Amino acid sequence: MKFAIIKERKNPPDRRVVFSPEKLAEARAQFPQAEFVVESSDIRVFSDDAYRAQGFTVTDDVSDCDVMIGVKEVPLDALIPSKKYFYFSHTIKKQPYNRKLLVDMLNKHIEMYDHETIVKQSGARLIGFGRYAGLVGAYNGFRALGLRDGLFELPKVEHLADLDEVKTELDKITLPNIKIVLTGTGKVALGAKEILDHLQIKQVSDALYLTSQFTEPVYVMADVMEYAKRKDGKVGDKYAFYKDPSGYESNFMPYAKESDVFIAGHFYGDGAPFIFTREDAKHPDFRINLVADISCDIDGPVASTIRPSTIADPFYGYDPMSESEVAFDAKGAITMMTVDNLPCELPKDASEGFGEMFLEHVIPAFFNDDQRGILKRAKITTPDGQLTERFKYLQDYVDGN
Repeated sequence: MKFAIIKERKNPPDRRVVFSPEKLAEARAQFPQAEFVVESSDIRVFSDDAYRAQGFTVTDDVSDCDVMIGVKEVPLDALIPSKKYFYFSHTIKKQPYNRKLLVDMLNKHIEMYDHETIVKQSGARLIGFGRYAGLVGAYNGFRALGLRDGLFELPKVEHLADLDEVKTELDKITLPNIKIVLTGTGKVALGAKEILDHLQIKQVSDALYLTSQFTEPVYVMADVMEYAKRKDGKVGDKYAFYKDPSGYESNFMPYAKESDVFIAGHFYGDGAPFIFTREDAKHPDFRINLVADISCDIDGPVASTIRPSTIADPFYGYDPMSESEVAFDAKGAITMMTVDNLPCELPKDASEGFGEMFLEHVIPAFFNDDQRGILKRAKITTPDGQLTERFKYLQDYVDGN
């Protein structure tokens, strides 16, 4: 079987890649029956020469390969019919802007495997860039704080070589006595926690956080059953909430009244209650004045997230009273960081981490008869131009309904 590491063609350019040269060499050593080639790219964080140095063929034509491995959506005119593709297609939530992409893959008899659909039997994701989104998102939150309040100046992550340099920059700053609430317990939240812990910010319990003031910066990590509660007053159950959140409401206001900074690292499911609403943000006791929304659901659970921001221009302000955008440092505004492609700022580390997971979970499935059902669960489209059983719910989306 012949695998191609394809060139990223989406704009704005994405410098990430699924396999670094070293990790691709590991894949070749583990699976000598596989052949790996690299499509030439002038934007990738690792140069063509770095792959050549590991003995890989670098070429402009990968049409003879069986499996195409990329990161972001492939433009329609670059899709090669009757191939297997791996990339983030952004179609499984029926995103309107990518409907044509899914239709085109069906018409071209492409077998589509989305990185988001590579999951365990339980449905938990096996690979992703979540940790790096959390790392960069938390760093960007502190960068916004320093700029807005004139406390310190952190450089942009994209100007730093790697995670070590990011942490070296953080070692130079001193934080005021702020209280930080971090939502979530998954890879994104743990990435953000890594930054908080590196800054030696003390983690405290919910009870202490909600009832005490401190003379040093502190943070609390709030899981979903802390910031959501059952409407009937009974004790909530996390897994029941994930299955059906309709009987729950937000319990975030106690945190909002005690926090200066909110780092949103949670997963938000359909039908779940908003964490805070626009009305909540108007409450005189609503204390949060800076939000690093790593999850970045527009007009979703974080009411002040009214648009995504960009790596070039990462911050804006939200005026709770007018419910409108203002300058990020405007008086009375909530400073917002809502970059929706955070791992792009740390392409080297993000690529190395992603390749490790892809080699562990995906490549073996091609050579062990898919023992764990990884490929079976991940496959969205079939070679005969149909949706797989698992993704039949996308048919009305494909049909344009």
